[in-house]
Formats: sequence, C-alpha cells, structure tokens
Amino acid sequence: GFLTYLIINCTHLLVLGEGARRLHVSAAFNAKPKVAMSRFEPGTSISYEKLHENIDIVRKRLNRPLTLSEKIVYGHLDDPVGQDIARGRTYLRLRPDRVAMQDATAQMAMLQFISSGLPKVAVPSTIHCDHLIEAQIGGVEDLKRAKEVNQEVYNFLATAGAKYGVGFWKPGSGIIHQIILENYAYPGVLLIGTDSHTPNGGGLGSICIGVGGADAVDVMAGIPWELKCPNVIGVKLTGSLSGWTSPKDVILKVAGILTVKGGTGAIVEYHGPGVDSISCTGMATICNMGAEIGATTSVFPYNHRMKTYLNKTGRADIAALADEHKDDLVPDKGCKYDHVIEINLSELKPHINGPFTPDLAHPVSEIGAVAEKNGWPLEVKVGLIGSCTNSSYEDMGRAASLAKQALDKGLKCKAAFTVTPGSEQIRATIERDGFSKILRDVGGVVLANACGPCIGQWDRKDVKMGEKNTIVTSYNRNFTSRNDANPATHAFVTSPEIVTALAIAGTLKFDPETDYLTAANGEKFKLEPPNGDELPARDFDPGQDTYQHPPAESGSVMVDVSPTSTRLQLLEPFDKWNGKDLEDLQVLIKVKGKCTTDHISAAGPWLKFRGHLDNISNNMLIGAINIENDAVNKIKNRLTGEYGGVPDVARHYKANGLSWVVVGDDNYGEGSSREHAALEPRHLGGRVILVKSFARIHETNLKKQGMLPLTFADPTDYDKIRPDDKISITGLATFAPGKPLKGVVKHGDGSQDIINLNHTFNENQVEWFHAGSALNRMKELQ
Repeated sequence: GFLTYLIINCTHLLVLGEGARRLHVSAAFNAKPKVAMSRFEPGTSISYEKLHENIDIVRKRLNRPLTLSEKIVYGHLDDPVGQDIARGRTYLRLRPDRVAMQDATAQMAMLQFISSGLPKVAVPSTIHCDHLIEAQIGGVEDLKRAKEVNQEVYNFLATAGAKYGVGFWKPGSGIIHQIILENYAYPGVLLIGTDSHTPNGGGLGSICIGVGGADAVDVMAGIPWELKCPNVIGVKLTGSLSGWTSPKDVILKVAGILTVKGGTGAIVEYHGPGVDSISCTGMATICNMGAEIGATTSVFPYNHRMKTYLNKTGRADIAALADEHKDDLVPDKGCKYDHVIEINLSELKPHINGPFTPDLAHPVSEIGAVAEKNGWPLEVKVGLIGSCTNSSYEDMGRAASLAKQALDKGLKCKAAFTVTPGSEQIRATIERDGFSKILRDVGGVVLANACGPCIGQWDRKDVKMGEKNTIVTSYNRNFTSRNDANPATHAFVTSPEIVTALAIAGTLKFDPETDYLTAANGEKFKLEPPNGDELPARDFDPGQDTYQHPPAESGSVMVDVSPTSTRLQLLEPFDKWNGKDLEDLQVLIKVKGKCTTDHISAAGPWLKFRGHLDNISNNMLIGAINIENDAVNKIKNRLTGEYGGVPDVARHYKANGLSWVVVGDDNYGEGSSREHAALEPRHLGGRVILVKSFARIHETNLKKQGMLPLTFADPTDYDKIRPDDKISITGLATFAPGKPLKGVVKHGDGSQDIINLNHTFNENQVEWFHAGSALNRMKELQ
C-alpha cells in the first residue's frame, strides 16, 4: 500500500528533530492510489525542531512575545541571528519550504528558470493545471476540449517539470489551492505560490504567500527569498457561527472594514475563542479571500479542526507532530498586533459584496433595497458556486441541503446554476455521496475541476455583450468584466449557501432568513438553514490519479519550444541600465481610478498567450481608463497625432526609441499575482510606473523585471501630470535605499514641475535595476 504522509521540505527548514521522529518516504508514485493520499518527494522531511530553534533565537533577540505569523515567518529566516527585524520596515531573507505554480503563471516561471541555466529545482515544487480550461458545456466535455486546445502548453509544462524536478498535476486534477490544502499545506510550513490566492493554505496553519514567477524562480534556484517584514493585523473572533452565517461572511465583513488596500503590507492573523467554531476548510476560505484586502497572507492558529482535516486527508503523522509542537503553532500570550478588529460570530449576519469590487459589503437582508436604489439589476441571471474559495466538501454539502429542500417542494433554480468542484478528490467524493446529483437535479451544471468562470474562463451565451445583468458567485473577486468579459455584468460575491438560495429565488430581493418561496403546489415555505458535514463520514474518494512525479533520471527528457509557436516563446534578457538618468519619458497613459492586474493584463481569452511574451503584450493596459477621454484602449500617439490602442502606441514608441512611463492612481496593480502585468510594460519599452500607491505583489514584480515602480511623495502631484507630458527621472547615479528620486515634469507649453518621488527598493533590488532584471542579476552571480 501507500504511505499517506505528506513529507515536505528543503534542507533549510521545518525539520522534525531526533532521528526517531523524522519521517522519510518512498513510494511507487505512478500507480493509482487506493485511498486519498498526498504526493510528496522521496527522501525529504518536515522538521519542527529547526523551526523551534529559529523562533527561540528571534524571541530572545526581540525580547517579546511573538504572533503566530512572526513565529512561522521568522522561523524560516536564512539568518535568524543576524537578520534585522522591524515590522513594516526591513526586508527579510527567507527560506521557503515549497513552491507551487498554476499553469498560466508556471509557463513564464519555467521559461525564466530555463533561462537561469540551473539543472534542477532546489526545493520541492509543483505545477497545477487549472487555469486553461474554459467553462462551456460541462466538466467532461470542457476538459476534453482543453486538453486538445492546450496540448502544446501542457506538454511543455509536463516535460519541463520532468526535466527540472517539478511535480506535475495534470488538467482535471483540480484548482491549485485545493490541491495544496489536501496535500502540501501543514501547520508551520512556509510556501510560496504563483497565484494571489495562495493564502488559502492559511486555513491549515500555514504561511502561504502569493508571488510572481520571478520570485518562484529565486526559491527554486535555492536563493533566499526577500519579503518586506510584514505588519500583523489581528482579527479576534468571539462567539460561534450558526444558521445561515458561514465562514465566507467573516472575510466579506473584514473586506468591508479594511477595503481592498487595508491589508497591504500585513499578515492578517485570526485568533480568539470563535476560531474553534470554524472548520479547517472554512478557515481556508477566509484566508483565500484575504487577497482581496491586499494582505500579504492570512493565517489561523493550529487547533483540533486542523488535526481532524489532516487525519482525514491521510496525514495523521503530521497531525501528531503538530500536537507535539503546538506551542510554536499558536501565538504567544501577550503578543501585540499592529491593529485589531473584533468580530462576534454569533452576531455576524450573511453578507454579499459588490458589484465591481469585493469590498463593497452589504448584509444579505439589505441587498435588494440597495440594488433598487442604485439601479442594479435585481434578476439573478446566473448563480455560480465552487472555485478555489468555496469548493470544499462542507460547502457542497450545505449547498446541496438547500437544493434538496427546493426539490422536495417541486422547485428548481430560476437562475442558471453552475458548480465547480475544487479538486478531483472533491468531485469524486460529492459524486459518490449524492451531492452532485442533487445539484444537477435542481438545475446545476457541474463544470470541470478548474478555475473556470472565476478567472474569466467562461464561454457565456445567455446575455449579449454590454447587456446589463446580475450574477452571484461564491468566488473571491468581482472586478469589472472579470468573470465573463462583459463590463455591464454586476457580479456579487457571497457564500455558496446564499448563491444557491438566490439562484433558487432568481432575485437579489430575497432574504432566505425571512422571505418565503412558493412551492409547486402553491404553498408558501421558508428554506431551513443549510447544514452539511465538515468532512465525509467515509474516506475521501481520490478519483482518478492525475499526478506525474518527476523521474529520478531526467537527462533524456527534452523540452521543446518551437520558434514558430504562438503559445510559447523563449525569453531574451532585458537590457541593463545604461548608467544615466531616464530622460524625457513620454507619458503613455495617465490612468484614471482603479487599475487592477486585470486592467493591465486581462485574463480570459488572453490566458492562451501566457507563455508567449510578445503575443500577450497585445493586451497591455487595454482595460485601463484613459483620463484624457474616459475611454479604454484609446490613447493619443504623440509622435503621429493619431489615436490607437495602448499596446500599439507603446510598440510604436519602442520602435522609434522613445521610452515611456505610466501614471496611475491608488493601489495600482491590485488583484492577481500575474507577473505579465510587469513583463509586458518592460517588453514594450516602459521604464517607470508612477502612481499614488502600489499593491504589494505588483510592485515586487515590476522591480524583478528591471522597471522603476515609483510613488508620488505628495499624492496630489498626480494632478500635475498631463497626458502629453514628458517626465525625466533624476538622481539614478546615486540610487539607494531610502533615498528619494526627482521627477522633472515637462509640459507641452514649455513649463515644468519638479516633484519628489519615493521608492521601496533595498540594496539587492537596486542591483536588479542596474542589471536589467532580477534574472540578469542571478546570472551575473553564477
């Protein structure tokens, strides 16, 4: 049989300690498992002994109690003795245990790793095929079509994984974050993933952080990974969840309090007596959507709910070890948070957030009236449950309990209804236990185990482009056009239970706690509160075996990238800094208002070009609003006087030797971790992104690619920039940490403004700029 232990680590950290308690594993990986199991690397081990040793060193140095976030992060320091530690100020050099990459971002990450010239990854790493499967008909058909359409990319990722020692989860295996929770996350681990919702693993007491591909390459290359020392926001939970209120409502409430940028630069740490009323997968839901408040990550303390989940997913040995080392997996008594929010779960009501932003929070009881007042469509066209945020066994069971009530009264959903299982294990188990049949019978379509509509992979046919309509989802993000590319779609995020209830009712003007439905026989009835088991009574059904372990010997494995491919393109190094100030950068576009990574590098149909930098650059900033004319993808070419698309004008400037700058507003680059939003401007001749403030991941991604992400020292200087200006960046000869730069803004009428510009570069990052990119710098040091 199979050992069902998850053994994860690199040589640097999280080790068990005394030989007798150290776990080593080998197994026949290519056989189909008979029970739910974790995939792992033979000969690696987890160790809490090293974690404890590092925590002890840092606690004595700082001479104060530590939060849980600090314990795990500082426990992974490359140099716990010498590292300068100051929340919100210093940069930490860390040794993560593991890297995980989804297929859309893995393409560029693996292309960069190939460019590094290294033979193998230095830490356990995996690729997960979840982003390239478009929802169209149903799970089986859509998966079959995706395998055909994306064969070139899947073959590249599978062979690159085999060549360089990276595990490969095939299409159909499930969404990266659910796979991580089921297999790779565990209390105390430090994991980075090339997706912004990597924090999902915090539900299992892990510090899991979303990063760009270049960060992943650093870790896979064995280089210490840099992270600005996070502040820690405490969320104290009291009371207990019950009735219609779900774990999703906790993060919907927090998002309403902190907004989309309130968590920037901080880890959100949940604690308090209310924690124990939330399931492990419920905690994961809360951590997952913490990405929408800009948080570095979110985490819960180790407790019996996590132990139960570990046991049920074949990791009882890890649960036993976590029990032994529990003191290192919970916050110290008396630890201090930078900010504390208190939420009484007993008083928390079901919430629904949106439209167009995930922090516009409303109690479900009020959304109908608010929608009427604002002119939002009341009819719910589609309800969508699942996604990486809410696709657990518990989520599906609670949704099915509501669907069953409707069916018993002769009702089906008035809205279209889709169901996205989070993993093959979840799909197989809810199929076995009857949930899928109930959800199909009520009108649902079970989609593939993939991201699907959550990331815009949805071939939607029920409304015309530009038609105003409402959808409700259990997803995490609802930016304009995100789900279906239709800017008139009003998307609301809520719990799977509320989505199901609203899909049955067909309207936003329905509060399931107080309102009645009409049965097929004319009888009025209320839905009883949802119920569902936290975990299956029987073991999980693992379904089909979808994991490819890298071979021990990979010398004969070939990784081919055709020079004529439209999907994949080998990378050329970016040019080094020429040693001079950046003179007369043309303002390419002055962006008005919110500018997420969806605006900068759209997903949906563009996902197919994620491995081809030149082709995907044709979507650069096509969703951003030009302040000059309130239009999207329409800017004036200052060389020709004609209007054109943003990528077209950028290419024309580059061809004519004219470097350019983008000017933006607050929280620029919020949302996804996609580094294409940084690669594309660099590829098309951009040198500077100048904004009021940045989202964390995007700012780092820009630095990695040799761009200059700068912020106005005085945010009102944004108003001084005109769309036809040229800007010179001066002071680069003495570019150094903590030393502002100057911007000389040259207006068309001959006048000038001189403004102060801030940056957050440290010494290593300045070297990235000098070298032209972090990858260039890595090669210089080899």
